[in-house]
Amino acid sequence: MAFDGIMLSSVVKELQSKIVGGRINKIYQPERDEIHIYIRANRQDYILYLSSSPNFPRIHLTQYTKPNPQTPPMFCMVLRKHLTNAKIVGIEQPKFDRICHIKVESIDELGDISIKTLAIEIMGRHSNIILFDTQRNIIDSIKRIPDTVSSVRQVLPGETYTLPPGKEKQNPLLEEGTTLRNILMGVRPEQFSRAIFDNYMGISKISAKEIVYRALKDGNGEIDFREQIDRLCVSFINFFDNVKESSFCPTILKDERGQYMDILPFTYIQYAPQLQESYDSPSQAIDIFYFERDKADRIRQHSSDLYKLLKRQLEHNENKLGIQRDELNRSKNADQYRLWGELITANIYQIPKGASEVALLNYYDPKGTSIIIPLDPNKTPAQNADRYFKKYTKLQNAYRQLSKQVADTVDEIKYIESQIENLNNCTEVLELEEIREELIQEGYIKKSHKKSRKKKRKNEYSKPYHYISSDGYDIYVGKNNRQNDYLTLRMANNDDVWMHVKTIPGSHVVIKAQGTKIPNTTLEEGAMLAAYYSKGRHSSNVAVDYCFKKYVRKPSGARPGMVIYDNYSTVYVTPKEELIKTLKLA
Repeated sequence: MAFDGIMLSSVVKELQSKIVGGRINKIYQPERDEIHIYIRANRQDYILYLSSSPNFPRIHLTQYTKPNPQTPPMFCMVLRKHLTNAKIVGIEQPKFDRICHIKVESIDELGDISIKTLAIEIMGRHSNIILFDTQRNIIDSIKRIPDTVSSVRQVLPGETYTLPPGKEKQNPLLEEGTTLRNILMGVRPEQFSRAIFDNYMGISKISAKEIVYRALKDGNGEIDFREQIDRLCVSFINFFDNVKESSFCPTILKDERGQYMDILPFTYIQYAPQLQESYDSPSQAIDIFYFERDKADRIRQHSSDLYKLLKRQLEHNENKLGIQRDELNRSKNADQYRLWGELITANIYQIPKGASEVALLNYYDPKGTSIIIPLDPNKTPAQNADRYFKKYTKLQNAYRQLSKQVADTVDEIKYIESQIENLNNCTEVLELEEIREELIQEGYIKKSHKKSRKKKRKNEYSKPYHYISSDGYDIYVGKNNRQNDYLTLRMANNDDVWMHVKTIPGSHVVIKAQGTKIPNTTLEEGAMLAAYYSKGRHSSNVAVDYCFKKYVRKPSGARPGMVIYDNYSTVYVTPKEELIKTLKLA
């Protein structure tokens, strides 16, 4: 995450324009490392978010709230005591580091004006939120750091507040070119971005690479060393002129799949424009970025145990299927034992006692060939015949049972694979919980006797994807079996078009006909969605069946998401992610 000094600078500029002069109304601490401060400024209400999380420390305005504990933590109580009704009089970023100081003015118990500073230090696992007074005496911190944790800097009530220790770096806002030139003269070209990152305050690796890229992107390896340095100095100064002038354009960087990768203070030209999405303010971009990232993390956490369970069940059933098929192949020899028993019976008086084998004419064979039949010398010919008849009957029964078992195991594998695919499609925790409930009902997960702390509200159900085709038709895509059944059996009308990939796990897709004939373009887009949200996502020429919904039905006793259909047509498509992205999500 590029929450470096540059990104923090953009946030500080925003906070200076929006909340300086405002008053603090409420303070909450919903998490052990997270503070929410409610502020009234310029006739508007704001929520200032501060986090000292080791993974995602940050400061920005937010529109999201969280449930608060019934008993406020100690640090929250300290902040309420000193900051409630206080006026925010200044916000600054010392030395362009990843530190923000919020100065507040309040009236103390004696009626005097009191100035205090709330500092947030965005330092990875060393991040902290600290309150100190005008004498720089620490009042308290969200993380107390005694000498047993750090011998260099203690953060405890009564200690003197000092800036976090670190390597002495240059302030990039003061750079005029001379210092940078001297630094770059001592390194190789492939180390330019590393040298900028190591020697200047508040610059992340991705920002250092951007400065180098802007300077040398057109060089094609033909620029001599001194000219490279000249270009780099110009690029560096121009880059930070934008920062000084607050020419920020907060941007979220995405990967090719549309997943959020990073957040940037403005567009970085080292990345393709279609991978970058700009926002009106840094807080808005940061808020959305972390909300989506937190949601993705929650989904990963909630789904990891389900993935493990289903993968384990899939492996078990695949092994079982292999064994069943081997036994089924062996049971196919049942007719051979019946034939041997009949030939022994027909020639019972010609077979000598104590023989270990006998050659008998196969009167079922038009060619009149002989068969050598093994015998148990300790048994009479009649007993040998009876032994083969019993073996025939046993194998014949086994074949019938194994055929059913193989079919059941194949169905089981298809069901498990469909649930794994459903997990891949989920975008909300509620959708995962619906899958979990279904797996409990199907016996894959033991039902807990403990009462759940969170009860799902009545009639609370997750929602399927809702796309708008290029022709303006509504296309719905299920993400789990509950949604699939709802789409197909309840929401779809008889003249709507229903789609599903042939023979492999995938989502149900419904195109609403709207009383008209659906155009071929929309049918193709629906088929593309059906293929994309299936196990065939990365395949080519995926077969997709489609028919009117009236030809789709659910057999009695069928599992969730399972249907049968007829009067269908088949279209072959190759899923294209770039085409899927062009479809509008409603």
